[in-house]
Amino acid sequence: MASSTNSGTDEFIKGLWKENPVFVQVLGMCPTLAVSNTAVNALAMGLATASVLVMSNIAVSSLRTFIPKEVRIATYILVIATFVTVVDYLIQAISLDLYKALGAFISLIVVNCVILGRAEAFASKNTVALSAMDGLGMGLGFAFALFCLGAVREILGAGSLFGIQLFHDSFQDWVVMILPSGGFFTLAGWLLLFNWIKQRKAGKHETTKLALTGEAIR
Repeated sequence: MASSTNSGTDEFIKGLWKENPVFVQVLGMCPTLAVSNTAVNALAMGLATASVLVMSNIAVSSLRTFIPKEVRIATYILVIATFVTVVDYLIQAISLDLYKALGAFISLIVVNCVILGRAEAFASKNTVALSAMDGLGMGLGFAFALFCLGAVREILGAGSLFGIQLFHDSFQDWVVMILPSGGFFTLAGWLLLFNWIKQRKAGKHETTKLALTGEAIR
């Protein structure tokens, strides 16, 4: 039981940080760059994608022994499309303004490689519990990445966060940040930060390993 719990926790943490879909695997770039011009849009798209990812992982894992290998991809897409439709109508019912802001990118969740990839690579080979944790970790990791991009772009591009003004009227907005090119600049900055953190951790691990090896030789 303990090992099962630890394994589920590991799968959850993996998606949040170690194998973050955006900052590590660089997947799902279309919605990442297109709807992250504000924190609200980015967070909404991230949570919508996370919801679809969790539900599709659970469904695929539950049906994995009944789905013929020859039609598995088509079946996965059908399952994902069903949950995307549910999320699409929910967003439309909650906020029409948000629905219009996200536009066609809600429907395009169906072909998001993060969701289909997790269904094929993980959910189709693991239990429902592990698949749910994997989907939750990857989904929240994706939402976290989109929020990071959206927050930076809104703060610098509009001087606000979630529509709340943060600076004095004299603040000069960086208009480029809310334009499509701003998405590339912001993503590049976050990728640089993540790679720097990764290399720093690797350097510390190597230093510790060499120190232990030296102690062992002595």
